[in-house]
Amino acid sequence: MFGQVLKLKHERVVEQLAREIRGGRLARGTQLPGEHALATRFDVSRNTVRQALTELSRRGLIETRSGKGSFVTFDGRTIDDRLGWSRALAEQGVPTTVRVLRLELVHEPELAERFDLPSAECVAVDRLRSLDGGAAISIERSRIPAVGPLRELPERGLTGSLYTALRSAGLVPTQGEEWVELAEVAPPDAQLLDCAAGKLFLRTRRLSRDARGEFVEHVESLLDPARFRLHLRFGEAS
Repeated sequence: MFGQVLKLKHERVVEQLAREIRGGRLARGTQLPGEHALATRFDVSRNTVRQALTELSRRGLIETRSGKGSFVTFDGRTIDDRLGWSRALAEQGVPTTVRVLRLELVHEPELAERFDLPSAECVAVDRLRSLDGGAAISIERSRIPAVGPLRELPERGLTGSLYTALRSAGLVPTQGEEWVELAEVAPPDAQLLDCAAGKLFLRTRRLSRDARGEFVEHVESLLDPARFRLHLRFGEAS
């Protein structure tokens, strides 16, 4: 019964906002009110609002973007890395190619303990990303749940983007945390990136969860600081 009530609330928010968007009350490019304001308006929890926004995004009625907080830029262009690097860079007119370095089932007990994951079994997806016909710009080491169709990825192979594979398995990242630091590039990675060992790169670690708070992905990335920057926003817009 509890699950049914949540579903009804979630659907009510979706249908009302969908009507307002299709009817023109919310014009194209209009920014939706924040989660707190929507939760107050519909008298629901913020978690229910997140579920509704995820569904509206899936229907193509809204587009979620990074707001206040920290986000990464590439050559000065803001990129929403929650979409996955391929899509985020492509949306900014930066086509890239990806080489899969590793795709296999692994056990990550330290990761499971640190982030209270339901299982230590994950699928490891390590990739080298390069500009089309150009230099390597990042190494990305993702760990995703070994559930449903994702468990078969090592046998089936990754034919599209990892973000698409996650969505097809019902896992849509809507919230999370990200850490950024400087790190020296180890010799094996330096060989892949065609740079000197010990060179300083940006190292990001991002934990993504869905609207229900379920684990979606943990990815550690090494980003070329000649191309990537960390951009911070704070305070209210003037």
